[in-house]
Amino acid sequence: MAAQTFTMYSTPWCGYCQRLKGQLGREGITFEEVDIEQHPDAAKIVEQVNNGNQTVPTLVYADGSAQTNPSVIQIKEKLAALAG
Repeated sequence: MAAQTFTMYSTPWCGYCQRLKGQLGREGITFEEVDIEQHPDAAKIVEQVNNGNQTVPTLVYADGSAQTNPSVIQIKEKLAALAG
């Protein structure tokens, strides 16, 4: 699988983020992670795809599409679709 096929926007205190990162690690899925509390521009990206809310985890894919708090199954389906 290609490295960094998506970016996960998260916060250190987000339980959903921690759980998803663990699940992705067990599946061997690599990604870039951005802490929206440390990067205000990233927080704006999250707000844009979540109707003004800073909801995490938010994943943004190479094609510009996004998912908010997806399951690992949803992520695998999206990555498969991107791979063609």
